[in-house]
Amino acid sequence: MVAEVIINSIAKELNRTFDYIIPKTLAQDVKIGSRVFVPFGKTKVDEGFVIGIKNTSEFANKEILKVEDTILTEENINLAKLMARRYFCNISDCIKLMLPPGNSTKNINGRVKEKTGNFVYLKREADEIEFLIETEKIKSPKHIKVLRFLEENEGVYIGDLEAILDVTRAVIKTLEKNGHIEILEEKIQRNPFANRKRTPDKALKLTLEQQVAYDKIKDSSFNEFLIYGVTGSGKTEIYLQLIANILKKGKSAIVLVPEISLTPQMVDRFNNRFGDIIAVIHSKLSVGERFDEWQKIRTRKSKNSNWSQICNFCTGERFRNNNYR
Repeated sequence: MVAEVIINSIAKELNRTFDYIIPKTLAQDVKIGSRVFVPFGKTKVDEGFVIGIKNTSEFANKEILKVEDTILTEENINLAKLMARRYFCNISDCIKLMLPPGNSTKNINGRVKEKTGNFVYLKREADEIEFLIETEKIKSPKHIKVLRFLEENEGVYIGDLEAILDVTRAVIKTLEKNGHIEILEEKIQRNPFANRKRTPDKALKLTLEQQVAYDKIKDSSFNEFLIYGVTGSGKTEIYLQLIANILKKGKSAIVLVPEISLTPQMVDRFNNRFGDIIAVIHSKLSVGERFDEWQKIRTRKSKNSNWSQICNFCTGERFRNNNYR
């Protein structure tokens, strides 16, 4: 099998595919959308993106060296090709727009990665722990305090455990050494709105004017609407109820906020109505936070497998009732 590879370069003369043999050892890993290392030129190794796969090629005489990742999909690649034709730019430039925040650089060590941390779990059953305490096999008050806390709060981040109980890392390590607990490395979600208070609310009863607008938009497909109304007239409630209707159908929605200063209050409104199924992306988030929100959107990570996204783009009061994917 042969892969058609676009070299990750801004050079116009490299805005074409180069054919590389897919070695048998990488046959299961190379897919359309894969980011790969390939030999390029006489001695250079370069990064590229697989945008096509075919059976044979008379031009393929070098093999793909390594697969970096397969974050992108065939749908992403097709969209990048369309964008390149429409905007007269390199396909690789369009492909990089679809990579996670902080991952477009060629320097692998400089890319943003998932954040991980050590979490503490009980390794013994609670009854066994209590027996060891009662028979004085476990005597230290600090050890007992940690174990009793974990009986009620298993899976605690190790730093939080130290702070809450005022114990040292040595105490925790001793418990691990004695087989009472285990420390596991797990992913930490960088959530910029984790500490915002949520006050769940329900859909409000629409006024006559709101209901007319809601019904007209809800019953249409692939149309654009402009909702007129002064501040506080209830336009956001229409959006919320339209999105709720879309989510019930297993579809998704994107909300574009016209001003970044409005984002916190909009996030509160959507969090209160929909809970933690929303993802938020805007320029004031750290690159790590944008990376995690991007991953949340990509994996549709939510309680009911539906998701909505709040972004910071200037759109006025324009609402597109499209089936976004």
